[in-house]
Amino acid sequence: MEKVIAEKTLDREASNKISFITYIITEFALAYKMPMPEAYRYLKKYGGLDYLYDHWWALHTDNKFYALQDLYEVCYENGGLR
Repeated sequence: MEKVIAEKTLDREASNKISFITYIITEFALAYKMPMPEAYRYLKKYGGLDYLYDHWWALHTDNKFYALQDLYEVCYENGGLR
């Protein structure tokens, strides 16, 4: 029984993580007026995706504005110019 509960919890957490990351990439694209594929490549190139994967739990509790601002700052510090 414990194994089933642990698997469901893990699945729920993975689902929440994927949902948030998908949502915030879409919002990033809208906020900075770029197509979705370009936003994804930009975040990947300048460390934004790594930051999302590592800190999604804290970011998802924050206001969307601040999460996007954090992503922008991480990318800017890693050479992003947009």
